[in-house]
Amino acid sequence: VPETIREIDMDEAGFELDGWGRWDMPSSDYYDTEMFPEGYTNYDGSEVWNFIHNRICFQEFDFDDDHWKADYNKAVSGLHSMISAQVIQGIQEKLDDGEEFEEDEIWRDPKAEFARRLSPEGETPLALENLYFCFMLMLTAVSKARDRLYNDMKSGKVSMDTSNDLRHILESPLLVEPTVDIAFTRLKARAIKDSDSSDALWEARMRTRELLRIMNCVQCNKCRLHGKISVMGLSTALQILLGRTGKGGDPTHIHRVELAALMATLHKCSRALKFCQKMHAS
Repeated sequence: VPETIREIDMDEAGFELDGWGRWDMPSSDYYDTEMFPEGYTNYDGSEVWNFIHNRICFQEFDFDDDHWKADYNKAVSGLHSMISAQVIQGIQEKLDDGEEFEEDEIWRDPKAEFARRLSPEGETPLALENLYFCFMLMLTAVSKARDRLYNDMKSGKVSMDTSNDLRHILESPLLVEPTVDIAFTRLKARAIKDSDSSDALWEARMRTRELLRIMNCVQCNKCRLHGKISVMGLSTALQILLGRTGKGGDPTHIHRVELAALMATLHKCSRALKFCQKMHAS
């Protein structure tokens, strides 16, 4: 890891008691996600996700209710759908590579798992819709952080190779597609509808911090790593889109690690949706 990266992380280290994310002091441990890619590990995270949906999400609201808390539930569900798609893709890749399944591996049929987890007839009928909703929020958050990202590239905080890849993403027509803003527009309108709504946003910040904490309960190291990245990506998006009052946060105050998680989660959502489209076509 370049020393400049360590210096940036130490300089940006700070604590906000009521922020969207949880912060620990930077450590000397860094992980290259290309060396530890997400994939199928046969880990069953259903207990963790049941806790998230039953204890972290707002129980009094369904996905399509007219309230920002329903949108929050929808975004968290979209994150779950994204991870489910990654698991199913891993099963498919294992089959394509001709690998043998272990005796304790109960998930062996990608089509059956897709139908169970992500189809309208499955356990979560709105799973795919929620994934698209989460993806749209990610796109809008990245769009709002573009100036910050361009400045980081100009100042040398981002390597040349990474800058080239990042510039390709920031120039994507999707970031200026008006229909992509629908998810954010709805979320924001509901969050600032009245003082009761905006004053209650602390509940979402608290639950998002707890969501990051819950990832420590994941017993699979690779799953825990990518779970934390994904949750931090979502928390960063909400920090940019809503801030403390519902009117949005300042992207210039976002930490490097948060921006990295945001971009990584955008990629994960995009990859998951491409796989889902492929499964629908097969």
